[in-house]
Amino acid sequence: TGSGKSTLMDLVMGLLYPQKGALLVDSIQVDDKYIMSWRNIFAHVPQDIYLLDGTFADNIAFGNNLTGDINQAATNACIYDDIILKDEGMLSMLGERGIKISGGQKQRIGIARALYKNVDFLVLDEATSALDNATEAAVMKNIMNTCKNMTILMIAHRLSSIKNFDKIFVLDKGKIVSVGTYD
Repeated sequence: TGSGKSTLMDLVMGLLYPQKGALLVDSIQVDDKYIMSWRNIFAHVPQDIYLLDGTFADNIAFGNNLTGDINQAATNACIYDDIILKDEGMLSMLGERGIKISGGQKQRIGIARALYKNVDFLVLDEATSALDNATEAAVMKNIMNTCKNMTILMIAHRLSSIKNFDKIFVLDKGKIVSVGTYD
């Protein structure tokens, strides 16, 4: 806690500008000229999911056209079965800030939203912290199986959450202190 993980991800996504230095991608500085196109290649699942006072479909599409497969995104986030049990399925209302659903369901809607966006980079910032171990394992398995062409950056406190990642970076007081794998 407080080591700079979320701040680092905000810098990488271009949501914050570095106080010193610059964000370089393939030796090109991501500045005002490129920042909007850079931000558009990311889907971000923050710790606290913002929900509209709308339907499941509204909250998964979240401003994107309803042309993609919402059901598939919901299935991959392990929320589809919960949705179809509701009276109106995808058209069921969540209530203000999702008052009608649990914290774990909110997180899975956030994950479905990110998967629905179908971009190059997926950033998961403690995105599975409200899930039990079995649900988290199922969600992560689905993400790993369906996002093979996507780069995934995940912030987690539970080592089991990131065991299948290629590289694990450990931060302490804003500095990377270790790089390795789960092995």
